[in-house]
Amino acid sequence: MNNRNKDIITLTHVCRTWRRVFVSRPSLWTDVDCTDANKALVYLERSKSFPINLSLSKIGHLPPPNHFVQIVPRVIGRLKSICIWGTLESLQGITAHLSQPAPILDSLSITGTRGFGTEDLPVLTPTLFGGDLSSLRKLRLECVRAELPWKNMVNLTSLKLVNTSPISTGQLLDFLEVASLLRKVNLCLKTPASGDQDGRLVSLTCLKKICIWGETSPGLLDHLLIPMGAYLEAPVNLPRFPIEDHPPKFLDNLRNLPGFTAMKLFGGLNSQMRFSGPNGEVCMDPLDTHGDGARFILKSLSLFDTSKTERLKIDFENKPSTYPLREVLLPMKDLRVLKLRRCTTPNVLIHALDPGKRSSGVVICPKLEELFIDYQGNLDTDEVMGMAAARESRGAKLKFIACLPLPAPTQGRRTTGPSRYGRRG
Repeated sequence: MNNRNKDIITLTHVCRTWRRVFVSRPSLWTDVDCTDANKALVYLERSKSFPINLSLSKIGHLPPPNHFVQIVPRVIGRLKSICIWGTLESLQGITAHLSQPAPILDSLSITGTRGFGTEDLPVLTPTLFGGDLSSLRKLRLECVRAELPWKNMVNLTSLKLVNTSPISTGQLLDFLEVASLLRKVNLCLKTPASGDQDGRLVSLTCLKKICIWGETSPGLLDHLLIPMGAYLEAPVNLPRFPIEDHPPKFLDNLRNLPGFTAMKLFGGLNSQMRFSGPNGEVCMDPLDTHGDGARFILKSLSLFDTSKTERLKIDFENKPSTYPLREVLLPMKDLRVLKLRRCTTPNVLIHALDPGKRSSGVVICPKLEELFIDYQGNLDTDEVMGMAAARESRGAKLKFIACLPLPAPTQGRRTTGPSRYGRRG
């Protein structure tokens, strides 16, 4: 907003003709910053009756006369978006003057400074904008205590709640059930579990992305039906046992959705999993230095249908000799691109892809076209060429192979340059 306003003002100083042209265009003066009262009044006059985007940053109390309090009642019917940042004292003073309805309000963002507990957060009045937020499409609340009318935001498409006052699981589910148009959800708040919600499921039919992090209860996912093709990011504590034996409860709602664009799980072992469907990517990033996290993550793929996965990226620092690479790759009939990073024994992967190494001659990943390996250690180029030839003889031609040596862990420097075999199809 500030850069756009600065550019417009600069253009009005070019000459009288330019000034007359730009000043006469109301649509150019709709981003109003109330920090400077005189400037705000000029923008309000030049924007005429156009919807406006209002912003205000305020630290400390609101001593009279306050410019924001003077301006808002005159333009509240024109508010399209409002973005407020302030301290405990200023926010409570500001929101107390936002009691009139704002019928065309599309976006609301209120951010307070972080306190030591929820009792230190600014309190938003329940009668904000007359208690009617049905026109909202985007809502962001951060570091505030909110008692808003959660049940009337039927047009909401984007929701972000960060470090707000605790909201019970039941209250949040009631809200999500009504906000049926939600496409993007970002939650980082306390959601105390409530036993009376057991068995309740809420379908988010329009959802494209949901991120649940911080102190938000992972149990919330037990109650959400996430549509095919959505993106999910959530914390989960991976046990030091195979995840097949101790799967997080919410995975029951996800394992039959192979169409996920992506799903990341990260937690106790500093590990990640990202699953995908027809046009997505399966990404695993096990950072556990002991190697257990990587093995358990790969083994956990058996919980999901990866038969339609087209892209796979595996990123690890430890020797994959004990990892079930062949078992991981075997179900991936549609895999076209495979990337292996930080691999200390790349020949393990080459053996897994080489049908000539097995008496059955079964081709793993028959549609695989592109193979990328960033490796630490020794790579037998003859093994690579032999694997590619064996696959081609069975009708599974690799169109492109790229092998890039990474710096050895003890040397800290790169060895030879990248080796490339074949060409893009």
